[in-house]
Amino acid sequence: MYRIVEKQELAPAIKMMVVEAPNVAHKAQPGQFVIVRIDEPGERIPLTIADHDAAAGTITLVVQEVGKTTAQMGALEVGDALATVAGPLGHPTEIAPYGTVACVGGGVGIAPIFPIARALRAAGNRVVSIIGARSHNLLFWEERMRSVSDELIVCTDDGSYGRPGLVTEPLRELLEQRPGEIAHIWAIGPAVMMKFVSRTTEPFGVPTTVSLNTVMIDGTGMCGGCRVVVHGGAKFVCVDGPEFDGWQVDWDLLLSRLQYYRPQEQEAMERWQEHCRAEEVTA
Repeated sequence: MYRIVEKQELAPAIKMMVVEAPNVAHKAQPGQFVIVRIDEPGERIPLTIADHDAAAGTITLVVQEVGKTTAQMGALEVGDALATVAGPLGHPTEIAPYGTVACVGGGVGIAPIFPIARALRAAGNRVVSIIGARSHNLLFWEERMRSVSDELIVCTDDGSYGRPGLVTEPLRELLEQRPGEIAHIWAIGPAVMMKFVSRTTEPFGVPTTVSLNTVMIDGTGMCGGCRVVVHGGAKFVCVDGPEFDGWQVDWDLLLSRLQYYRPQEQEAMERWQEHCRAEEVTA
C-alpha cells in the first residue's frame, strides 16, 4: 500500500498528494509518470510525477478531478493509501545544456512542467517559463515556477490575473522578438493547448517537445489504448513516450481518441456520485 502523507488543494478540483513510494522515488526522473490504482477493483490511471524526494521515499502527484477515478482519489485524505503505484514509467526528459529554453505549462500541466524546468536550469540553461490557466483561481505553483525560471510569464484566459490571453501569445512574441534565442521548447497541458503551441512554434523552426496523457491501462504497450500517430506511424505513449515531437503528432486523431470513452466516463461518474449520496444518507 502507498500511504498519502500530505494533501493540499491547489485550486478547485485540483489536489496535490505526497505519496510514500520509495522504489519509485529512488528512480524517478523529470518527464516520467506512474500508473495508479486506488483500490483492488479500481481502474488504472496515468499521472505524471510532479516531484519526488528520494531521501524521504515520496513522490508528488497532482490530480485534477475530471472523472470518477480522479474524483475518488481526490476524496482520499492523509493516512489513506493507494492500492498500487507502478513506475516510474516512460522515457525521461532529455536534459542537456541547450542554451535558452522555454517551458510552457497550461492548467494542471503546470505540475509536470515544474521538474523539467528545474532540471533544465540545473543543467545550465536559461529557462523562460510561461504558465497559464482559465482564471486566477485555477492557477497554482506560480512561486515554484518562479524559483526555477530566469523569466516567468503568467497568463489567464479571462484576464483575471497576469497577462490576459492564451499561453501561445507570449510564446509567439518571444519567438518573433528574440529570433534564434530559444533553442528548445517543452509544452505540457491540455491536448488542444499543446496542439496550438506546436502550430505556433513550427514556422520558427524551434524544436518543440510535448508530453501526451492518453488513455492507458497496462502501461506496457500491450493494450494499445494509448496509441497515437507520430511521424505517420503508430506509437504507444506508455513505452515510446510520453514525450514526442509536437510537430509530428496527429493532433486531430489524438483529440478524437480522447473522446472515445466519454459516455462510459460520464456513466461511471454518475454512479459514483449516487454512491456518495447514498453513503451520506446512511451516515
